[in-house]
Amino acid sequence: MDIVMDEDYGFSGNSSPGSGPLGQSRHGLNHSDPMDMFVGMELLLYYRPLFLPLYSLLVVVAGVGNSFLLACILTDKKLHNATNFFIGNLAAGDLLMCLSCVPLTASYAFDSRGWAFGRALCHLVPLLQCATVFASVLSLTAIAVDRYVVVAHPVRKRISACGCGAVTLGIWLLSLVLAAPPSFYTRYLDWRPNGIDLVVCEEFWPKSGSLRLLYSCFILVASYMIPLLSVSVSYCAITLSLKRYTMPGEPSHSQKIWCRRRKRTFSLLVASVLAFALCWLPLQVLNLLLDLDPDFQIIGKRYINILQVCCHLVAMSSACYNPFIYASLHSKVRSHLRGYLCPCDHRHAHTTETGSTRD
Repeated sequence: MDIVMDEDYGFSGNSSPGSGPLGQSRHGLNHSDPMDMFVGMELLLYYRPLFLPLYSLLVVVAGVGNSFLLACILTDKKLHNATNFFIGNLAAGDLLMCLSCVPLTASYAFDSRGWAFGRALCHLVPLLQCATVFASVLSLTAIAVDRYVVVAHPVRKRISACGCGAVTLGIWLLSLVLAAPPSFYTRYLDWRPNGIDLVVCEEFWPKSGSLRLLYSCFILVASYMIPLLSVSVSYCAITLSLKRYTMPGEPSHSQKIWCRRRKRTFSLLVASVLAFALCWLPLQVLNLLLDLDPDFQIIGKRYINILQVCCHLVAMSSACYNPFIYASLHSKVRSHLRGYLCPCDHRHAHTTETGSTRD
């Protein structure tokens, strides 16, 4: 089977958060020789014993942490509110990414034979990985809006469970639409009938490069401007609202507790946004740099693979931090954690607390 590429299309650098083998760039490579696409593979395989345990640790930590966080939110009725619902959606997206996308993309990166999971997953994995990024961005934005409504309008009725479900459904539908271009331009190329033991699953964008660069800039802006701007606006609005409704004189004990809880919840939001932004920044900047430097004048071909694996690993680690952030700022989650780790002590403490309450 001869593989013929349209002259208007070519291998592109990955401008999306998750497509191809960790978004490995193909700019400026010899398209007549598919093995030239894997320049630098030798260096990457040399460090495979270092990266594989790190990826395995990432999957375990993110899987256990986000599963625990989801279990806490689902089983404890006291945690059933809009903010925790959106945090649960954030955890579900991270869980989906670390269990479905990370193992496959890591396997592709370190397997010299290329993609081993078939044509369907070749298109599905980039879609899911990119969609989870957008879902995280939109979930963080929804949390920021909800925090503003709670603080600025404390007597207003909170959004219902059905409303939260509708917002979550809208988040995922919009995320899938925004993540569609990389999947649309992804091609599955099987070179084995030509005598080369290699299967390629990569993006092929139009050679003009303008469309790819435009989408790359859109990803960068959407991943940072939307959550950071929403948090900044929410913080300013909350600060103004608190000043407006603060009564003169010494605040009461209940007012102090209320303000402390609101600050703690907002700190959770800020920490989540910063963790997300900092983790994805290296990969986004590297992808944009590759789009702007197709001839590898800044970064040599030999180091592209190793740099992108490092940046991808840091980006995927964003799935690990939210459970720790949430547990550090929420006493009920810490209580659940103690219950799982020390069930006897937790049961005794719960009995004592119940008895003292009855007294």
